[in-house]
Amino acid sequence: MDMLVSIGKALSGICCNRRKRLIRGRLVLMKKNVLDFNDFTASFLDGLHEFLGKRVSLHLISALHAHPTGNGFKGKVGKPAYLEDWITTGTLVIAGESTFKITFEWDDDIGIPGAFLIKNNHHSEFYLRTLTLENVPGQGDIHFVCNSWVYPAQKYKHDRVFFSNKAYLPSETPEPLLKYREEELENLRGDGRGELQEWDRVYDYAYYNDLGDPDKGPDYARPILGGSSEYPYPRRGRTGRPPSTSDPNTESRLNLAMSLNIYVPRDERFGHLKMADFLAYALKSIVQVLKPELESVFDRTPNEFDSFEDVFKIYEGGIKIPEGILKNITDNIPAEMLKEILRTDGEPLLKFPTPQVIKEDKFAWRTDEEFAREMLAGINPVMIRCLTEFPPTSKLDPKVYGEQNSTITKELLEMNLDGLTVDEAIKRKKLFILDYHDELYPYLRRINSTSTKTYASRTILFLQDVGILKPLAIELSLPHPDGDQYGAISKVYMPAEEGVENSIWQLAKAYVGVNDSGYHQLISHWLRTHATIEPFVIASNRQLSVLHPIHKLLHPHFRDTMNINAFARQILINAGGILEMTVFPSKYAMEMSSVIYKNWTFPDQALPADLLKRGMAVKDQTSPHGLRLLIEDYPYAVDGLEIWFAIKTWVNDYCSFYYKTDDKVSNDSELQSWWKEIKEVGHGDKKDSPWWPLMQTREDLIETCTIIIWIASALHAAINFGQYPYAGYNPNRPSLSRRFMPEKGTPEYDELVTNPDKAFLKTITAQFQTLLGISLIEILSRHSSDEVYLGQRDTANWTYDHEPLEAFEKFGRKLVEIEERIMRMNNDERLRNRVGPVKFPYTLLHATSESGLTAMGIPNSVSI
Repeated sequence: MDMLVSIGKALSGICCNRRKRLIRGRLVLMKKNVLDFNDFTASFLDGLHEFLGKRVSLHLISALHAHPTGNGFKGKVGKPAYLEDWITTGTLVIAGESTFKITFEWDDDIGIPGAFLIKNNHHSEFYLRTLTLENVPGQGDIHFVCNSWVYPAQKYKHDRVFFSNKAYLPSETPEPLLKYREEELENLRGDGRGELQEWDRVYDYAYYNDLGDPDKGPDYARPILGGSSEYPYPRRGRTGRPPSTSDPNTESRLNLAMSLNIYVPRDERFGHLKMADFLAYALKSIVQVLKPELESVFDRTPNEFDSFEDVFKIYEGGIKIPEGILKNITDNIPAEMLKEILRTDGEPLLKFPTPQVIKEDKFAWRTDEEFAREMLAGINPVMIRCLTEFPPTSKLDPKVYGEQNSTITKELLEMNLDGLTVDEAIKRKKLFILDYHDELYPYLRRINSTSTKTYASRTILFLQDVGILKPLAIELSLPHPDGDQYGAISKVYMPAEEGVENSIWQLAKAYVGVNDSGYHQLISHWLRTHATIEPFVIASNRQLSVLHPIHKLLHPHFRDTMNINAFARQILINAGGILEMTVFPSKYAMEMSSVIYKNWTFPDQALPADLLKRGMAVKDQTSPHGLRLLIEDYPYAVDGLEIWFAIKTWVNDYCSFYYKTDDKVSNDSELQSWWKEIKEVGHGDKKDSPWWPLMQTREDLIETCTIIIWIASALHAAINFGQYPYAGYNPNRPSLSRRFMPEKGTPEYDELVTNPDKAFLKTITAQFQTLLGISLIEILSRHSSDEVYLGQRDTANWTYDHEPLEAFEKFGRKLVEIEERIMRMNNDERLRNRVGPVKFPYTLLHATSESGLTAMGIPNSVSI
């Protein structure tokens, strides 16, 4: 504020004769007709409005001088200025953007502009990127980063206001801007009433009461997630749609044709020029066209993959598509997408890119070493933990579920412990477990009443001296046929290298893969990144002004998250959606994720805390970052810790600039409202949990922001962008199992003896679900063409303050160093877990990437 006053005095001296000056500006926007080539009407009407004098006007708002209004003091508003040459500008555009000139009349009554009002008097909306005021006396260029859709003025109850890129804590905001700051937040919060429309900018909360569709029948009813102790859940963005006819507590659903129009605040929607928008249409096409057509061919007839060669054909040659079905596909799926999934140079074939897991070696995925390595460097490397007790015990209530402790014995394991006893191996921290028993077991009866047939599983592994894990035993459990109170029926399977014993062992690993695949998609991916981050997006827009430094810090990490989540509720995680069709919990998938959310804690999402909790690291002040990994070659953790502490250093440098003392944190009214709302509303079912940071110190703030950025960027990248490279070949990561382990004396067992590959493929995901699942994860694994990666911003002048800009540049340089280190480690033959038998190097935490299927790159946000 002192700086503004001194500059204002200087400006007053320059303008002592009240001589008026002109301030020239450049305004960058995208016209609607550039974004929608078919909308010629909009272009014509906008030109007509311009001709009739209904132009786009801007008013500068003073950051120095206020005048009284009916509800306090507000910055003085300058005379209107108008965009110049609307009709002719835009014929030459760069990346869809047009730059317009605008000239403001300026004098000392305005002083330094801190904001501007804009009125769009045209027929259609446009996307406002930036405004730059050039050579403002005593100030130089002033930048306004807008990145917002501006609809015709009659769509708004209040004028649109944009602020300059200077950050202010609420208590330090210049008084002329304070009321504008407060009013803008009130507008974004809305009034909680009515159905929200396309042009609305309202951020509000709702339960997940829109997944079911009871109007279609009882099979499509689903429990409401959130707002109860039985089914707690993070909140999602409110749409305000009316209730369904059959159940007043369930929100009505959009039909499939309208699925892309589900409400999210307009600035949260994908831009029409970005690849993510194409991906959204591609996802819709899969559900609307490809899914029913594939189902008609592959699901209603007993088509199976009879051999692994049949599976390879979908990458190497393709699967023939009947002519009638082909026409429906080509008529309804965008040509760009068809190029990726359909070969039409001759016989029409459905084909997919070869996943990296089978590029170099088609069968290395079947080795025990690769099976174990993917727990450390695959797409779900966040579940393995150190085994600290034997036998593994259950936390399930024995009064309800009976005896649930493991039946694996020490004698079975000690045959393969290189001379150690189990007790010695535990003491040396050389035994590890992948445990999917307690969280899956309560749902097994219901899941297995469907076409799925699966088990709860425990997998024990041994860390060998060469640094790689060796699977020792797999325990598969089912509920007792006489009732839950009688405990589990469990069988233990051991590694075998040949004969039917090897075939049984391969099936046991497949059942573990099914559990890991479903848990990955539902919990590690959807719940722990997509769902848990959405309340932070909503609260940040409702409670933190764009002027707030923490808003400026976090905003890039929220890009497109509400959009992709809303779209997921429409076609992916809804009743009968793709997730229920391709992942083993089926109709119980989202309900199960709610039960698992009961154990979610915010502080444990920090990577160091997670590694310590799982026993994968111990505190050691002699090690880098004060942590020593028990498995030195744990690629996710090794790279992740480097990324985590790079983020934390950046956040510390940034926050320390604005918050010199702890009192600055505790007395920040917007920050406190933000944190209160996250705890009590956004994650309201967890509001009474004692583990929430108090948000009273700089340490609280820095750790909190680091966790948020970690979840939205690096954690999501590690979990998401390896999906197609690893799971695009379904036998490596089957998502369903259709029958139980064959028993001696049955035809299934005889088939396992005579044709083990066919028996394996008949057990895991069927052909239809395989093709549907591959189509989905290929899209989800792609980077958009305009992705913004960690260490990057989409606008260079995102802040006025030089110290944060310098700290951000330092952060970018650190990420480059980490990338170089990752590449060096991937070339180190001693680090066998980084490449593995499949010869696929670990690059999922390499920060930058090209667009497409690259298996690397950390986008700033959960954007796909």
